[in-house]
Amino acid sequence: MTTLTDPSVVTVTSRPLAPGSAVLHDAFWAPRIETVRRRTLPAQRDQFDRVGHLRALAGTPAPGDAAPHVFWDSDVAKWIEAASYSLAAHPDPELEARVDEVVAVLAAAQRPDGYLNTYYTTVDPAGRFTDLRDAHELYCAGHLIEAGVAHHAATGRTTLLDVVRRYADLVERTFGTGPGQLRGYDGHEEIELALVKLARATGEERYLRLAAYFVDERGREPYFFDEEARRRGTPGWFAEHFAGVEHPGRTREYLQAHVPVRDQHEAVGHAVRAMYLYSAMTDLAAGTGDASLLRACRRLWDHLATTRTYVTGGIGSSAANEGFTRDFDLPSETAYAETCAAIGLVMWAQRMLTVDRDRRYGDALERTLYNAVLSGLSADGEEFFYDNPLASRGGIGRHRWFEVACCPPNIARLLTSLPSYAFAHGEDELVVHLPLGAEVTIPVTGGTATVRVETDGPWGGRTSLRVLDTPGGRLTLSLRVPGWARGLRMRVAGHDTDPGRLLGDDGYVSVTRDWAVGDELVLEHEPEVRRVWADPRVTTEAQHVALTCGPFVYAAEEVDNGPSLVDLRIPRRAAVERVDVPGLPEVTGLRLGGERVEHPGDGLYRTEPPRRVPAEVVLVPYYAWANRGAGEMRVWLGDAEEAFPG
Repeated sequence: MTTLTDPSVVTVTSRPLAPGSAVLHDAFWAPRIETVRRRTLPAQRDQFDRVGHLRALAGTPAPGDAAPHVFWDSDVAKWIEAASYSLAAHPDPELEARVDEVVAVLAAAQRPDGYLNTYYTTVDPAGRFTDLRDAHELYCAGHLIEAGVAHHAATGRTTLLDVVRRYADLVERTFGTGPGQLRGYDGHEEIELALVKLARATGEERYLRLAAYFVDERGREPYFFDEEARRRGTPGWFAEHFAGVEHPGRTREYLQAHVPVRDQHEAVGHAVRAMYLYSAMTDLAAGTGDASLLRACRRLWDHLATTRTYVTGGIGSSAANEGFTRDFDLPSETAYAETCAAIGLVMWAQRMLTVDRDRRYGDALERTLYNAVLSGLSADGEEFFYDNPLASRGGIGRHRWFEVACCPPNIARLLTSLPSYAFAHGEDELVVHLPLGAEVTIPVTGGTATVRVETDGPWGGRTSLRVLDTPGGRLTLSLRVPGWARGLRMRVAGHDTDPGRLLGDDGYVSVTRDWAVGDELVLEHEPEVRRVWADPRVTTEAQHVALTCGPFVYAAEEVDNGPSLVDLRIPRRAAVERVDVPGLPEVTGLRLGGERVEHPGDGLYRTEPPRRVPAEVVLVPYYAWANRGAGEMRVWLGDAEEAFPG
């Protein structure tokens, strides 16, 4: 197995589970994914009719329809991808018919040469491939390709796959270093990782080479986007739509194009773009064996994880550039932490686990999924957060849709494909990165093996892997032990086993044996409540503490604690109990005895000092906030032993 200390070798140790290879029955996730199927996907499809996405694509806009945005096709594509993953796990004739309807519109809209883009076909036909920096053209193409691959995997049909292959072939003819080709790349990375998926789905390595071209070309001199602007003679889409504003999209760092990718050391610029680029770099390292790309990914991961990630797993601290600023700049109230960026981090962590199986990637995937991603979706599945602050003075709530609607279908496609993030398979091996209740079938020597995973997580600490079917022979069951787990206990086929003996340096327990049907691996640990303090260089959270339990980060809400949450103080040694939360069914909250600071007197400035009084503090998982009204919320609360001594 490749380890973090061996940067010269790229070894693919496992691959994500294929769509439809797991039957999910997880008590936490299955109801949420069912809500996505029954409510989120239909609601999003209805938004396309309300706003006019498909009418614009078909060239038949209705009176009152908004003018097409350059990124509209990506919304439609992500919806198809999400619906396809749902169909792979749960046949649904009504949903399938709605998908077929959208696929037919896409196929009819495709130009004879393979081109497919609503904005440039209906608004600016002469502008094709002239504003790659700003206009999301290849970004939309990438999402269409991913949709085509997912639709084919789910249905076995090539109706959409054939469409996106024709488009990819046009892109291949257009871009490159050959005579008459355009030596450019996309401003918003996406097509790179999509082409890797297309190469895997079709067996065509030329798509992998095209992905490598786009990644390798990024950041080279002469700088493509300067040359593009000179040829175009206009300032580009951002300047036209943000008149008088110096949009950060003009900077090289915003686009991760300031230096070639192998020379990049820091996560910079637009956070979503960065995550999609790093995901593609990791894919290419795995697909081509390019160790230099993997070394760059390791450096970038280290920098992001140690200096620019919120305690929730959110990334991107600034709304101005929808991304990164400087090390340890992680303000809570103004945090951007876009849902799409958190999804991108989960995507990148999944890919790093294929070539660097280490629990730090799995821990990051888990933390981000349960907090920064899941907060983006309301309990009823029909409202969304675009950005995810860690503190609010009130008035913040989710929305049913956005003018820039990238996040709603993105969270839908992640959740409907969740088994591929939770499970992977190696050579005669099942790998459980994220314990979800499911029956998982993987290819092994001699046929397939099926393992039933049961867990009382994320609230509890017991996970079992029971073999239901096997052709015989050696099989390895590998399970990530979270970095927060304590008090490990383990049984293998009915026998108590020392987990420390089987726990690898990668943080995974691995058991290889001739498993018989009915044999079981059981791992138990204690999910304890922990207090967490920020690095002192995160100055906005000095003298503050956050509480976590298992994968969850907790937050205080006004509905439970009253207003002025900034005045709450958390003692370091107060006992914490788990409680049900009124208005949030099946959510486990925390309750403890704390303090509240009172401020006697009146006026902006006062002569009486503040004083402390006892107060009960109730906390809810961060993902669940803003489901009971748009009141105050805070993740970081005052540390009772650091605040003023009164």
